[in-house]
Amino acid sequence: MNEINDRESEIVLLAREALIEKKRARRWKIFFRATYIAIAVFASTFFLISDDDGFSDVPHTAIVDLDGIIASGSPANAYDIISGLERAFSPPKAQGIILRINSPGGSPVQSELINQEIRRLREQHPEKKLYAVVEDLCASGGYYAAVATEKIYVSASSIVGSIGVRMDGFEFTEALKSLGIERRLLTAGENKGFLDPFSPLEAGQRKHAQSILNDIHRNFIEAVKTGRGERLVEDSDTFSGLIWTGMQGIRLGLVDEIGSVLSVSRDVIGVEELVNYSVKESFSERLARNFGAEIYNKLVTYFIY
Repeated sequence: MNEINDRESEIVLLAREALIEKKRARRWKIFFRATYIAIAVFASTFFLISDDDGFSDVPHTAIVDLDGIIASGSPANAYDIISGLERAFSPPKAQGIILRINSPGGSPVQSELINQEIRRLREQHPEKKLYAVVEDLCASGGYYAAVATEKIYVSASSIVGSIGVRMDGFEFTEALKSLGIERRLLTAGENKGFLDPFSPLEAGQRKHAQSILNDIHRNFIEAVKTGRGERLVEDSDTFSGLIWTGMQGIRLGLVDEIGSVLSVSRDVIGVEELVNYSVKESFSERLARNFGAEIYNKLVTYFIY
């Protein structure tokens, strides 16, 4: 009987110690979560207060970066690029503007918006020149934006051009057949399944897709001709979608001269001071984008558990 009682006491003691350990682990878990969140909030506040507003009281060259894929929701979306350009044109001490481009292109709509707004801003501020400076890549939509500027400067090995439009997709109909899978697609509207990758592309649909591409391509070509004017050396390859080096682009009239941000600022605009007016994510926005989900999960876990 005593052995049974001793055994029960031992079990009770072990259970109590396990409970105490569990509570201790829980307190540490809560502490670390709270500390993590506090550090994130503090860092966000600190960097927001510390951000430079990008303005200068001395004569300078205004820089706006067009970096990455041009698309809605990306850092190179049209509205942020346009906002940056509007800021760059505003200060009286900005002697000229450089649109620094490193972009493979992207959305034709976003690219066209940037092109149109550049032309509008140049008309509103004829006393200030806006130049494009290409670093590594200025292709497709990036070039669409560049042709609206006063001049385009490149490095000898920059890549420019790609004046074309593409529509990507796959067709898996044969793969489905080989697996013995039959596609069931119900639509209201005979072309509602247009470009469905699991259905064959009919001749009429292919023709329609090509007409869309051709129409967008014509808009692109017109923008290039308007922007480059007589400088453009047009031949059968000009609007074929090919890309060229910076040196080849100069010979073809696609771009103007060899130059960098520093050389254009110093030798063309006439000032060496550079101020970047690009619309950039604040620290808190970067934190939300990169760690938002993690912080959210920790907050939810904290309050639920």
